[in-house]
Amino acid sequence: MKFLHDLLEKQKPLFEKGGKLEKLYYVFEAGETFMFTPPEVTKAKGVQVRDAVDLKRVMMTVVIALLPAIIFGIWNVGFQHHIATGDAEVASFGAQLLYGLKLALPLIIVSYAAGGAVEAAFAVFRNHPITEGFLVTGILIPLVVPASLPLWQIAFASAFAVLVAKEVFGGVGMNILNVALTARAFLYFAYPAQISGDKVWIEIGESAAGQAMATVDGYTGATFLGLAVEAQKAGQPVVDFVANAAHWVQSPAELAMTSFIGLIPGSIGETSALMCLIGALVLIWTKVADYRIILSGILGALAMGVLLNVFAGDMEAVKNGVEGAHYYAYLDMPAYYHLIVGGFAFGIVFMATDPVSASQTSTGKWIYGALIGVMTVIIRVLNPAYPEGIMLAILLMNVMAPLIDHYVVNANKKRRLKRATV
Repeated sequence: MKFLHDLLEKQKPLFEKGGKLEKLYYVFEAGETFMFTPPEVTKAKGVQVRDAVDLKRVMMTVVIALLPAIIFGIWNVGFQHHIATGDAEVASFGAQLLYGLKLALPLIIVSYAAGGAVEAAFAVFRNHPITEGFLVTGILIPLVVPASLPLWQIAFASAFAVLVAKEVFGGVGMNILNVALTARAFLYFAYPAQISGDKVWIEIGESAAGQAMATVDGYTGATFLGLAVEAQKAGQPVVDFVANAAHWVQSPAELAMTSFIGLIPGSIGETSALMCLIGALVLIWTKVADYRIILSGILGALAMGVLLNVFAGDMEAVKNGVEGAHYYAYLDMPAYYHLIVGGFAFGIVFMATDPVSASQTSTGKWIYGALIGVMTVIIRVLNPAYPEGIMLAILLMNVMAPLIDHYVVNANKKRRLKRATV
């Protein structure tokens, strides 16, 4: 490492002021500070308040918290592939992990390369340092898309998100929208065929002859939420319908635990609520994420789920032909399922807690998180054309966050003025 550090130091004058490559100084600095500790120290005399927490450490903490979801998600990609081809019982853990890595790693590399290139271009153009913010964004983008997504699409999405959601607003710390979710929204509306439907969540692969591999007879790669919409159309209880239709569960009794662990089809990193819970504990313990947003989001989703249960109607009355009776299966789904299926856990832990695009006041965070939970369930249940709701809910509340903080601050001012008058 000393050899590499000495080599970089020899090249440094080329990038400093007056050097041939001075316009690329911040690109050089970003690479150097990523690998080695910056040499600058505080020179002012007197007492200095020192804190070990800086942007790089915050970003690395988020990446560490993401590791359980990343590793599990990569393995689950291979696991779902082998279920589809009927080889899940004979394929080893290593084979499943390797298959998932073969699909996920190129997505991660392309995401970092495309988004990083835009960041570097703006750093040169605006002559400002490259921060470590994209260290997290670059890994979040591939985690919220299916493993079958074409590489050129994730390149477009990553570049678009960094350009439109961050750099246009001034760069790191100035973005209004969550950058990774902006990338997913771009993909959903620009290329819906590759990020929605039943066939995109399982990568079947090709045989040695270059032909598509055969799947188990009648196999469907539909996600839990996709099947929940089908249950609504069929007028059958969601849990029973999903347990009978899905190939990744054997009975209704084990559906909740299988979904919580994450042994289901979905985007690479968001299937396991268990791994997201581990990540949440890390972020809360290190105080990188605020527990208020996560807890209020969970409570908001549960409250809305229970409220919708009240209006689900009576299935038996419908079967018996009772006049005026109705039954809506999706409304009747147990509320806690909203927490463990789809991308809710991943979104509320790693996306909603983004310190830049979330509410900044303590009271505002409770309101912000609760509304995300409420909106997620409303979008899921009342909009069959879009079974997942966490993405739109977070993006909507990103836009509303400044307004929430505005009213919270004004309310605090009014209370203090009343006390001052007294």
